[in-house]
Amino acid sequence: MSTAIPSASPGVLARAAGAAEPGRTLAKGEAVLSCRGLRRDFGAFTAVNKVDLDVGHAEVHALIGPNGAGKTTVFNLLTKFLQPTSGTISLMGEDITKTAPAKVARMGLVRSFQISATFPHLTILENVRVALQRQSGLAVQFWRPLSSLDRLNARAMELIEAVGLTEARDRPAASLSYGRKRVLEIATTLALEPKVLLLDEPMAGMGHEDVEVIAAIIREVAKSHAVLMVEHNLKVVADLCDRVTVLQRGEILAAGDYRTVSTDQRVRTAYMGTDHV
Repeated sequence: MSTAIPSASPGVLARAAGAAEPGRTLAKGEAVLSCRGLRRDFGAFTAVNKVDLDVGHAEVHALIGPNGAGKTTVFNLLTKFLQPTSGTISLMGEDITKTAPAKVARMGLVRSFQISATFPHLTILENVRVALQRQSGLAVQFWRPLSSLDRLNARAMELIEAVGLTEARDRPAASLSYGRKRVLEIATTLALEPKVLLLDEPMAGMGHEDVEVIAAIIREVAKSHAVLMVEHNLKVVADLCDRVTVLQRGEILAAGDYRTVSTDQRVRTAYMGTDHV
């Protein structure tokens, strides 16, 4: 039995998360990440077809659907790990359709799996400091002594406190429960100063208590960021998400708030046997 994750501090998290883009005020729901006519073919098989999507600032947007619906492919297209066969993708109004994944990440589009491989033998504090190096310009300065990272401690501790891991700051990441590792991933994601967070099944494999804490952290992060998440736990989707897009066989089946999509007969049919829809 895993130990429940300690609750995060909402006020601290709001300060630690920061604004999506300093110097510019974004309206809630204003599109930050968009795609139009997104399509991806693998030979004769079309995995994603005619997908239009807008992920709004200060909102949590869920991408749901049965297994094989194309959710992971859409994530791979948006983060440029796959190139679309056709269609366009924009981030903060800039066309990124042909942009390399590393540059897209530097522009502020960060997917959870990109930083999910924590360094098991480093402490929580050291893991977050490593994530901060790129933003501070230290990532390629290998000749500097480790003590040069000490100036990152204050920011690292803000993020660690924000997600409720202060008491574990000096523990190696390998010693954390699965749920706490996912919390650490959120802290390292925030260290990359994202404009949009793409979270791939952040609640997978968690107990009820851990799910509630992760949901609370995501809710707080979304006050200043756009969040797009793939999630199979429909209770979480109902409680957490502002907008929901349902995929089936690579195409959008329905879109809107949870109440709207959950009453759509096509969605009910796609989720036949699911209690929450």
